[in-house]
Amino acid sequence: MAANVLLTVATRKGAWLYHADTERKAWRVDGPHFLGHIIHHLVLDPRDGRTLLAAAKTGHLGPTIFRSTDLGRSWQEAAQPPAFAPATNGERGRAVDHTFWLTRGHADEADVWYAGTSPQGLFRSEDGGVSWQPFSILNDDAQYRKWMGSEQDGTPDGPKLHSIIVDPRDATHLYVAMSGGGVHESVDGGRSFIPLIDGLEVVEGFDPADASFHDPHCVRLCPSDPDRLYQQNHCGIYRLDRPLRRWENIGKSMPKAVGDVGFPIALHPRNADVAWVFPMDGTSVWPRTSPEGKPAIYTTRDAGATWQRLDAGLPQNQAWWTVKRQAMTADRLEPVGLYFGTTSGELWMSGDEGRQWSCIARHLPEIYAVEAATLA
Repeated sequence: MAANVLLTVATRKGAWLYHADTERKAWRVDGPHFLGHIIHHLVLDPRDGRTLLAAAKTGHLGPTIFRSTDLGRSWQEAAQPPAFAPATNGERGRAVDHTFWLTRGHADEADVWYAGTSPQGLFRSEDGGVSWQPFSILNDDAQYRKWMGSEQDGTPDGPKLHSIIVDPRDATHLYVAMSGGGVHESVDGGRSFIPLIDGLEVVEGFDPADASFHDPHCVRLCPSDPDRLYQQNHCGIYRLDRPLRRWENIGKSMPKAVGDVGFPIALHPRNADVAWVFPMDGTSVWPRTSPEGKPAIYTTRDAGATWQRLDAGLPQNQAWWTVKRQAMTADRLEPVGLYFGTTSGELWMSGDEGRQWSCIARHLPEIYAVEAATLA
């Protein structure tokens, strides 16, 4: 059977699947799925190539997880979605508003998944997404709860735990990020976490040593070099080369007129020096639009020393949409395909690493997340 590319698209009012062969010239649409439901993330499990998990917030079921084992032909709701442990000793409990981020477990852990929620919580499933349990110290540790802030703090749709990363070399080595609350690392399978915030800037007037003031937007680990991470942050773009613990601000080399504020970041599957970002207007009022209504991807091919604008095929003016933190991704083909979804419901792709762009779909609901996979 010929290989094909699958795009999973999660939106404010449902989810869609887009299929193409490896030429990526024509796309077949499958959807909508869950029409009218908020789908924050839709992820294919590459360990079997057919299981999909969808993080949903529905009007009648509330926050839940749906699972398909046949590439979306049928769906079942999780028997036990992510939920915080009940409060004890008269304390005020927390309730999951929505599951925001889904991450497959290590390749050697066939049925393990992780989920990050709003408000900030970390959960794990060991049965392929059927049931979920609170995971690690993060949910209830007093120091972490302080760093998380109140449920009224953070992003407009609520604070969240995201960017859950499993080191492909070691299932016990994990990274997570919290908005707000910073970036954290575990080397013991989640039994403990340590802040990883050195070198990261915060909004002027706040203490950068306090993790609660840090707002990472998206953290990615390089597929070709698991010792390198990139981060798009509320206050810049950063790179970290382990075993160092101090992030380097590579957003300073972005054009001053564009700035280094944004949400998503995508990485090349085979070259750790190559990354792509989508800048957002970062002026004082934070309109959350493309700068001057002229959207563009920016790429670095030298680990952040320099950046190049890529806008061929994109609107040249009066395009005020932007791209959310989960809504830009790269496939693993040669040349690499790039994909992003916009807040105005357009799905864009480039089959040549961003040099030329074309629109796959228009008039979708606001796009929350886009993931790419290659199927055998």
